[in-house]
Amino acid sequence: AVSATVVVGTQWGDEGKGKFTDLIAAEMSMVVRYQGGHNAGHTLVVDGETFALQLIPSGILNPHVLPLIANGVVVDPKVLISEMDMLEERGVSTEKLKISGNAHLILPYHQELDALHEEFLGENKIGTTKRGIGPAYADRSMRMGLRVQDLLDEEGFKEKLGSTLEYHNKVLTRVFDQPPLDADVIAEEYLSTYRPRLIPHIADSVSLIHEELEKGNRVLLEGAQATFLDLDHGTYPFVTSSNPVSGGACVGAGIGPKNIDRIVGVAKAYLTRVGAGPFPTELFDSIGDHLVDIGHEYGTNTGRRRRPGWVDAVMLRYASRVNSLTELAITKLDVLDDLNEIKICVAYDIDGERYEQLPYNQNLLYKATPIYETFPGWKCNISEITSRVDLPSEAENYLSFMEEQVGVPIGMVGVGPGRKQVLNFEERDTEK
Repeated sequence: AVSATVVVGTQWGDEGKGKFTDLIAAEMSMVVRYQGGHNAGHTLVVDGETFALQLIPSGILNPHVLPLIANGVVVDPKVLISEMDMLEERGVSTEKLKISGNAHLILPYHQELDALHEEFLGENKIGTTKRGIGPAYADRSMRMGLRVQDLLDEEGFKEKLGSTLEYHNKVLTRVFDQPPLDADVIAEEYLSTYRPRLIPHIADSVSLIHEELEKGNRVLLEGAQATFLDLDHGTYPFVTSSNPVSGGACVGAGIGPKNIDRIVGVAKAYLTRVGAGPFPTELFDSIGDHLVDIGHEYGTNTGRRRRPGWVDAVMLRYASRVNSLTELAITKLDVLDDLNEIKICVAYDIDGERYEQLPYNQNLLYKATPIYETFPGWKCNISEITSRVDLPSEAENYLSFMEEQVGVPIGMVGVGPGRKQVLNFEERDTEK
């Protein structure tokens, strides 16, 4: 049987996964979003037009692709519908979009609680997007969440909402001193406004995915966020509330590991992070400012300035292990065009000890001094190059060194924002 491909971020998100997902989707018959919510934006540039998507899988722009939101995603129906409307207005059909009946719904109280919880944490806040994602996943874990399939049964929906809201209203009123929310108002909004729009799209996602695989068609599994935002494997607590790693694709889509044969880890040619948390290679100088300016490192959704730094091979080695990467895809190599020198962190010095693997005790990350290898820059514009063999030798040396450090071949390289500004590396001269 034909197997599935997973595209996963290897850093702290914002690696430019959407573009590669969109490219790979062209060869696929189905693109599945397997976790996260509308806290992750991905931007696609097609024929000079920019599309910013949050929930709908990137494959929606390929008319032959069946886009699917799987069970591991938390869905805000209002956001989903406005995204569908935006695409329809711009001539992209969303008729084929399918949503798993097992996906969980984000409800108004999740957003209230998200904002209140961040306020409560004060200086220790996580930097969530306050979109209700974490509280929706918490309800799922506490077995009191409402799922997309609950929209099919109006009476059942009202009953479940009533008992869950009773609990959350106690928290809102007694813990946070906020007014309670009205179950009837919420039920009206979800059942009258969202239900009729979503019902035609609700599906048995597990069957759909397996039918594609059994037909011998290729399926792409797309994660949101990235490895170091993973609830288990990321820099906890500054993480998301789901599992973006490749194993999360199995759980979030309902397929076993044997069904996956290609795992593409997307990494930026430098590094960025949003919000709080440790960042050993962070730059606080003019080079950092340059990366932010040239790379437009501001959040797709939030507009927040991202924290810049050099590529960290210690992190990438860890990402390669926990995702079992089969290849890397490097984005934004062109952002480094003007730099005199470029660095890669190959190990950490922590209290005089050399670490080549990520220390499991995260407190050590705050004390880590990066040990760098330095490369001369190429000092020319590479955005028009179409093949890896034509890259300046300095750029090729940088990429080859990254491959050696991580132990994973680089399959594709982005040299600009456009859909076609990608070097595919199949044509590499093997004798080099």
